[in-house]
Amino acid sequence: MSTLMVQGTTSDAGKSTLVTALCRWLVRQGVPVVPFKPQNMALNSAVTAEGGEIGRAQAVQAQAARLAPHTDMNPVLLKPNSDTGSQVIIHGRAVTSMNAVAYHDYKSIAMQAVLASHARLSAAYPVVMVEGAGSPAEINLRANDIANMGFAEAVDCPVLLIADINRGGVFAHLVGTLELLSASEQARVKGFIINRFRGDIALLQPGLDWLQARTGKPVVGVLPYVMDLHLEAEDGIDQRQIDKAAQALKVVVPVLPRISNHTDFDPLRLHPQVDLQFVGPGQAIPAADLMILPGSKSVRSDLAYLRANGWERAIARHLRYGGKVLGICGGLQMLGEQVHDPLGLEGPAGSSAGLGLLAFDTSLEEEKQLRNVQGRLMLEDVPVSGYEIHAGVSRGSALQQPAVQLDDGRSDGACSDDGQILGTYLHGLFETPAACSALLRWAGLQDVQDVDYHGLRERDIERLADLVEQHLDTGLLRNLCGI
Repeated sequence: MSTLMVQGTTSDAGKSTLVTALCRWLVRQGVPVVPFKPQNMALNSAVTAEGGEIGRAQAVQAQAARLAPHTDMNPVLLKPNSDTGSQVIIHGRAVTSMNAVAYHDYKSIAMQAVLASHARLSAAYPVVMVEGAGSPAEINLRANDIANMGFAEAVDCPVLLIADINRGGVFAHLVGTLELLSASEQARVKGFIINRFRGDIALLQPGLDWLQARTGKPVVGVLPYVMDLHLEAEDGIDQRQIDKAAQALKVVVPVLPRISNHTDFDPLRLHPQVDLQFVGPGQAIPAADLMILPGSKSVRSDLAYLRANGWERAIARHLRYGGKVLGICGGLQMLGEQVHDPLGLEGPAGSSAGLGLLAFDTSLEEEKQLRNVQGRLMLEDVPVSGYEIHAGVSRGSALQQPAVQLDDGRSDGACSDDGQILGTYLHGLFETPAACSALLRWAGLQDVQDVDYHGLRERDIERLADLVEQHLDTGLLRNLCGI
């Protein structure tokens, strides 16, 4: 049994991508492997088969390992609901919300959950491939660390350190990070990986030679910059676009402060007939065929933000001109008449007026609903699948005209009488080709091209494994993985 950990010099250095690549590379070697992230802070999450919640990146890594996602793959998930506080999810279940100072003291309890999950995975799989969080050199977070070197020291595993050369200063990042570690932690680092390099590798070689001489650590390899690679983002919004058809459907998504599961929109961003635009604060919402209100970790405060930016008026104008509006999860709740949070689950207890576009109210309840679901999208009676992650329970007459009929006998969401407004609790509904095409036709696109989003993701996971074979020292990797 072996554990190998990938840590990064910064956030977005490529840790998630590298763990995904290594998982698929090992699977291709015939080695069973399981991904693991001790602690994740992200608003993009997934639902496991047992009805738990983990970071979305770990669900993608599970796909790379050809496994079903499990709560042990990400035992601690923090979902920020303010600038200073987060909901704390342990083994897939929300246990409390607390501010950063209180969580710092809570880490010793969280570490018990981390080590318990790691022990179970280590007993079941020959290799556990671990992803760190942020950087191990964040001095203010090193005490009671459970996400980086604190975990590595606890389980006595080797570490690979990855840095992004596209940011600039890659040698300073690597050497500086190493210098800020303790002697035992420095010894634990077994090599460096440089990510997102473009250019002639011969021009980089003197720097690689200097780095190895300066630190005594090998450079495991240099991964190239791949412009069209797609993996679902752990946290940041990916706004890259592929080439679009001249008559692409215009779709806009307001970016709310606590936007969650914005990976819902990746199938649209990658669709050749859809021009998807995220609209940030202070920006006017442009003319569009479809406006989508996304999920939110703090619906009432995001509603206030939406109004403060003038977006409520923009939605009304969009509807007057015949545009379509889709609300997903928190976006669905915003479409109703009232949002009640009597327990203060997402902020101060109280109620807020919704947009009043559909006749229902929503109350946030303590028990979060977590399900993977399948059903039929009522627009064209086509199959749809997705997942539910919400504390809100919606009730009202608009729900008598649902958007989705679920296989478990429940109905989901609502559709307005005039067909302009649709709302659903289902995340991931655009990943089902038939449902995606039906929604695009509803929004006004003619002759819709079906796109296999899961196939695109699988293709890019395979490309990542190819990059491991082509650009990394696979002999050293095999040795570190004990194979």
